[in-house]
Amino acid sequence: MSRFAKWFWSLVIGGPLAIFIVWAISENPRLFFVTLLNGLTLASLYFIVAAGFTLVFGLMRNVNLAHGSLYLLGAYSGWVVGDATGSWLLAVATGFATAAVLGLLMQVLVFRWMQGQDLRQTLVTIGLSIVLADVMLWIFGGEIYTFDPPSWIYGSTVLPVVEKYPTYRIVVLLVSLAIGLALWWLLARTRVGAMIRAGVDDRGMLAASGVNVQLVFALTFAIGAGLAGLAGVVGGTALSIAPGEDTRYLLASLMVVIVGGMGSVVGAAIGALLIGLAEQFGLAYAPTYGVVFTFVIMVLALAFRPRGIMGRAA
Repeated sequence: MSRFAKWFWSLVIGGPLAIFIVWAISENPRLFFVTLLNGLTLASLYFIVAAGFTLVFGLMRNVNLAHGSLYLLGAYSGWVVGDATGSWLLAVATGFATAAVLGLLMQVLVFRWMQGQDLRQTLVTIGLSIVLADVMLWIFGGEIYTFDPPSWIYGSTVLPVVEKYPTYRIVVLLVSLAIGLALWWLLARTRVGAMIRAGVDDRGMLAASGVNVQLVFALTFAIGAGLAGLAGVVGGTALSIAPGEDTRYLLASLMVVIVGGMGSVVGAAIGALLIGLAEQFGLAYAPTYGVVFTFVIMVLALAFRPRGIMGRAA
């Protein structure tokens, strides 16, 4: 894209956006900043889910359309343990562990035998997601479940303009930042991350160097699945747990990875930020067309950056 084209599209997109921001702040500053914070916290939740998805789908090139079911499974299993023990932290650990174990089994029993067979992976994981959704519906019914956050992050925090904002949502934002930095460090600055990236680029060469490629991939899949389960407990505390949430977060993860770029943690963060903000501002200022804005972002990304904002050639 030429420099003129970049300036042109920056004005076409950035101009109306700047006008809207000025209008929204002058009209109702509290509504604008509350919506901004809601968008950031929703983006944080989307990022935690999509971070696991970008490891599995974006980096390892495994098409796992049961990722949303891992989110819901982690949420339900965490709720069971949290309800029985009264410990929210134990619920988070259980959600992560349950989804990680199932993800490990999926990699060993399913994806290991279907490397590079995208259609078979798609069909099998769609089937798995349907079975898991029906089993969870059978066990837990159609009721809505929620978590109570621990007392030390319960309540509200006083902020300028906004006045009061739930402390737990601010904690979710901070946790997502910590997870993002940890994943970036793991993939970019550690030997394990180098092995993961090398295994994706040239699996045969990595195996010839004495590395157990299947073990590396299984652990990577388990981490990605575990993040989905962890997000289930975190999201169930901020919002709720109900049938259908698996599909919602699978679609959100797909959009985040498409917009941000496959295999990029930074891209997942950017994609989650754009999708989360678009969804919340759409609901606040144009509720009839709120969902449309997220798909407009995805269409623009596919039109001008087919590999995503931070994507690279496979």
